[in-house]
Amino acid sequence: MIVERVPVGGWLRVAVDGAEAGAPGALADALVDPLRAAGKAVRRVSAGDFLRPASVRLEHGRHDADAFYWSWLDEGGLRREVLDPLEPGGTGRVLPSLWDAERDRATRAAYVELPRGGVLVLDGQLLIGRGLPLDLTVHLSLSEGALRRRTPDDARWTLPAYERYRAECFPEDSADLVVRWDDPRRPALVLPDA
Repeated sequence: MIVERVPVGGWLRVAVDGAEAGAPGALADALVDPLRAAGKAVRRVSAGDFLRPASVRLEHGRHDADAFYWSWLDEGGLRREVLDPLEPGGTGRVLPSLWDAERDRATRAAYVELPRGGVLVLDGQLLIGRGLPLDLTVHLSLSEGALRRRTPDDARWTLPAYERYRAECFPEDSADLVVRWDDPRRPALVLPDA
């Protein structure tokens, strides 16, 4: 399905969205080899490498769910350095990472070229509903119980952000593909109502 959606002479921007407990990065990584086997150039990018500096992210404390929900992601940087260069007529020149949140400094990564016909695979949390220019979105849906069980104790403070995300952004209704991810060994693709 992904391969057929790559526009001739352009790029396809795919996002795998889900709570950290759902490990969206693992699914995004698993897409790379099949896409390459289908003859597509692939660039993997993580939204976690486009967070704002700690002085902005943590302005209201280390455990502020509202700040986590809307203020942590550097949407402008992600658009400017990754998504916009893959617009029709773009350069294909993307920055694979911008900010090292652990060290709280710029990564100083070098720009890389994604050839036309290539696929960007982006993973991250709380991506849907931000108006990001994405061509295909996949949402890993966790039931409330599964999300609570799989969220580590030190990250439970983020749970209200996911509740708000579900109530305000409707990721299950907005994503192009929804995968029930309560048990990653038994994922279930949600088919649209006929």
